[in-house]
Amino acid sequence: MAGDGEFDFIRNQLLPLTEGDPAALGLADDAALLPPGPGREMVLACDSLVAGVHFLDSDEPAVVAARALRSNLSDLAAMGARPRAYLAAIAWPDVLGADWREAFVRALHREQSLFGLTLIGGDTTSTPGPLTLSLTLVGQVATGTALRRSGAMPGDDVWVSGVIGDGVLGLNSARSGAGVLTGALAGALSRYQSPEPRLALGQGLRGLASAAIDVSDGLLADAGHIASASRCCLALDVDAVPVSPTATAWLSAGGSLETLVTGGDDYELLFTAPADGRDRVEALGEAGDVPLTRIGAVQPGEGVQARYHDGRLMQPARAGFTHF
Repeated sequence: MAGDGEFDFIRNQLLPLTEGDPAALGLADDAALLPPGPGREMVLACDSLVAGVHFLDSDEPAVVAARALRSNLSDLAAMGARPRAYLAAIAWPDVLGADWREAFVRALHREQSLFGLTLIGGDTTSTPGPLTLSLTLVGQVATGTALRRSGAMPGDDVWVSGVIGDGVLGLNSARSGAGVLTGALAGALSRYQSPEPRLALGQGLRGLASAAIDVSDGLLADAGHIASASRCCLALDVDAVPVSPTATAWLSAGGSLETLVTGGDDYELLFTAPADGRDRVEALGEAGDVPLTRIGAVQPGEGVQARYHDGRLMQPARAGFTHF
């Protein structure tokens, strides 16, 4: 890496993020060594984030760090895993100097401390293109207990945590700068900048949920992933989808519900559970102070049927974000 030198950066900036974790081997070897505990399985999740695609070129280092780590942690939440460590591969453009990189590392340290993580390896390089971050998150679950997308059965309920739509509204607010839209959507901005992975909820759903996924690409798109993996149909009541007061005001001002359920960046958990488990699901939400809303049912068939209360079928031009 140009500038300070790759190995100086690793030694001075990244090595402290290991916090002495023996699995990292002092970042001095070609790979980390991380044995699973007895009766445990490793859960591995890897996501890449590219400036201008997954976050704004103008985002501050703290926002980039929070989105990078938290969006990856949401994948572990969807599997019911407990986070253990992470690896980071970073391609730095020359336009981001030492001050920006150091601010990013400081923010990453704050984020990892919040979730009990340590850095155990990765790679750094320079690039003529945009800033690119690829994080691999490592978690653990008791053997055979990981949540999957493929277990939904006809008759199951469909649930979602939190509220849907603030992610895309927050992104729109960030894009708009200081315009009037920012004032209207400022309440959703933090949901874009610093999403909250539902780790405790995911762990609590082990043995209760039949299938689960995090809402990253859009509620309808991610419901489709469960439907495909489980070979069933998810019938959704879109008017039952929970939205925030900010989103309610936006809808009242002429916004479209389709935008909220296809926008993505919510990082809530969408899951299915047997209908006879409703009391347990509700109790789990109350215990964790996480709103859980039943928004549909699993039926024989395929795909997603999203309907309004009056029976009209929602047919958006796209179900959510696509990577190609």
